[in-house]
Amino acid sequence: MAQRVFISIGSNLGDRIANCRAAARLISESPGIRLLKESSLYENEPWGVKDQPAFINSVIEIETTLPPRELLVLLKSIETVIGRKTAGRWGPREIDLDIIFYGGGIVDEEGMTIPHPYAHERIFVLLPLAEIAPDLIHPVFKKSVFELLGAITERGWIRKIDNR
Repeated sequence: MAQRVFISIGSNLGDRIANCRAAARLISESPGIRLLKESSLYENEPWGVKDQPAFINSVIEIETTLPPRELLVLLKSIETVIGRKTAGRWGPREIDLDIIFYGGGIVDEEGMTIPHPYAHERIFVLLPLAEIAPDLIHPVFKKSVFELLGAITERGWIRKIDNR
């Protein structure tokens, strides 16, 4: 059965916009995946490690028949194709693809936690997500994306750079 999935896309090295757009295209062209919605692109300050270039971020909504682990393997292969090198935790990267939500479920396995454990704290995830799915309910916190966005206290700067 196909699942509704939300993926965060981010880049702060190389041609950041081209990297994000290439990732969305490669995901949407993959077998077992159908692109449903794509947010605008946003530029924002880094989260976690501040001493690095600004990020470009977006969120896409897909429908997929791939189970979570297979989807994660696909996303990691797309990161490699786009040129991601191994980076330290929250460090600079050519591309970063994270599964934010998979269906309405919760996955807690070695190397994979869904919903993404920091999504509810990140303006660069919640703002583009609210653009395409404001009423989506977080399966752990039982709050909508719009409510979670309003609760963020550490926002930093973020600006929309294009419209979808």
